[in-house]
Amino acid sequence: MKPTVQTLLARPELGLGLLTPIESLSAGALDAPVVWAHSSDLADPTPFLDAGHVLLTTGTQFAEGVVGDDAGEAGFADAYVARLRATGIAALGFGTEVIRAGTPEALVAACTAQGLPLFEVPYRVPFIAIARTVADLIAEDAYARQAWALAAQRAISLAALRPDGLSATLAELSNRLGTWVGLIDATGTLDREAPADGLPQPALGEVVGEARSMIRRGQRASRTLVAGESTGAPQRMTLQTLGGGGALRGVLAIGDSAELDAAGREVVNAVIALAGLALEQNRDLDRARGHLRSGLLRGILDGDTALAERVSAEMWGPLPEAPVRVMVTDAPAQVDRLTELLELRVEERGGRLFFGRDDERFVLIVEEADAPLAEELATEFELPVGVSDPVAEAGVPQAHEQALRALDRARESGAGVVNFDEISRQGVLAFLARTDARAVALATLAPLTEHDAANGTTLVETTRTWLEHGGQFDATAQELGVHRHTVRSRIALAERLLGRDLSGFHARADLWAALLAVE
Repeated sequence: MKPTVQTLLARPELGLGLLTPIESLSAGALDAPVVWAHSSDLADPTPFLDAGHVLLTTGTQFAEGVVGDDAGEAGFADAYVARLRATGIAALGFGTEVIRAGTPEALVAACTAQGLPLFEVPYRVPFIAIARTVADLIAEDAYARQAWALAAQRAISLAALRPDGLSATLAELSNRLGTWVGLIDATGTLDREAPADGLPQPALGEVVGEARSMIRRGQRASRTLVAGESTGAPQRMTLQTLGGGGALRGVLAIGDSAELDAAGREVVNAVIALAGLALEQNRDLDRARGHLRSGLLRGILDGDTALAERVSAEMWGPLPEAPVRVMVTDAPAQVDRLTELLELRVEERGGRLFFGRDDERFVLIVEEADAPLAEELATEFELPVGVSDPVAEAGVPQAHEQALRALDRARESGAGVVNFDEISRQGVLAFLARTDARAVALATLAPLTEHDAANGTTLVETTRTWLEHGGQFDATAQELGVHRHTVRSRIALAERLLGRDLSGFHARADLWAALLAVE
């Protein structure tokens, strides 16, 4: 324990006597840490003082004739104490019988008025004895803290060797610091904590939210957060990322603790190193599992599920039950974070969700209950996602093709999630009229668009409406609000400009596909 003013007052060999009434001091004034003891008889010793110092003086500056009469001495004492208080010293000690007999009453009054602890040092006690006592106590505290840190690091190292080493490590750290400790994984989810449920809401939500922001930024960093202010019980939290920049493995969150001095931070750094190592080892295992998943996925997409069923049952649990959907998305920049999120969902579903990497894409096979996962991936990682129709087990290869086509449309349209049934409802022509047909379509329609632009006509609109109504002149005229003969003349003009006879089905279908492509 660091020395305090109370520690010095309690040492019988020093014989120090407190002159300032207890009730005039602020709460905890006598328990403030003392970092050093310094002696000076200067009228203004503050240039040589720091916060936490104990100043010792024999009172030369208060000698008779130096400060004048009692009024002058009182004014000098008030200004003297005010300077010391502003510096933040822990206490003032006055050595008696050297310059003056007893402590000046003006000094006692000033210290009492301004709440500065003042003690009297008897003549028999040299100032060096007080300074040596402070130095010895500081050295003892430093040794004790170093011993505490070594013992804590040894206990944490042993905890890391247990079967669930990471959980044991966090529990030991929590025990040593006497505070809550939590690990937020790379997906931004609270992975484990000690003690369980040790941090209530909304403080826990604020900590997890800040951890997610740190993970998204992808840079090594530490943050200090005051959580739970809305509840009237704020808690100071320290957050530290784990892993290297661009490949963060998570965030370690630690509640405030009196043990978080230099020795405590050494222990925390040791835990950060151990946790980072454990997570990196998990990362290597994840990569190996990823290669296994990719191999099994290829078998499933080739229609051979027997091997995948056996391996999946042993590794993660049974494969999803039909009807299933296939989802396909691009691999994001933060591939590891996506992989960890999917592994977490597999664990939550007891294996009834399968995924694997296929070159630069991720393929997921999910049950209907997990259909909302597509929206989660699109939102969390800003990815296009294609989703197939529900199919039986034997239809997975066909569903994969559907998901790929839906993914293509999601990339083109900029939509987060596209379901294949949205494409199929538009028909085959809509699907064929993709962006690679746009140039041909524009050239096909150019005679109509150029004529409209040059003459202010509406041939493109009229033709589209006419095709939508199956070539019916009356229905088209009614919708456009013109006479049916006007429609006939416009269609005839369009045929001449296009050089096509639009009375046949094939010509109409080709023109309709061109209109879809440019839209």
